[in-house]
Amino acid sequence: MAKHDPDLSRRFHALADPTRRLILTRLAEGPAKVTDLAGPTGLRLPTVMRHLSVLEAAGLIATSKDGRVRTCAFVPEAMDPLRTWMDEQRVSWEGRLDRLDAFVMAVMKENET
Repeated sequence: MAKHDPDLSRRFHALADPTRRLILTRLAEGPAKVTDLAGPTGLRLPTVMRHLSVLEAAGLIATSKDGRVRTCAFVPEAMDPLRTWMDEQRVSWEGRLDRLDAFVMAVMKENET
């Protein structure tokens, strides 16, 4: 069942932090070195590395190392399960709200007579 998928939970957890969302927004433009990602955050490199490890564990980014330079890249297909879950929730809630609207309209019509 998708709502109990541990990967889905890890991805939502990773996206819950504004610094990690900032990093993902930057990586959506293209791969970047860790030092380039750290600059705009104003955080120390070890803290940024912890954020990157959360994103990598969630499957949202991939990293590679060339010598002493670590480069990160966004993995856009990792967002697909999130989008699918949210679409399912939207459909479910729209159905519930449609039924509530029909009920309220029926009660209002009943009270008018």
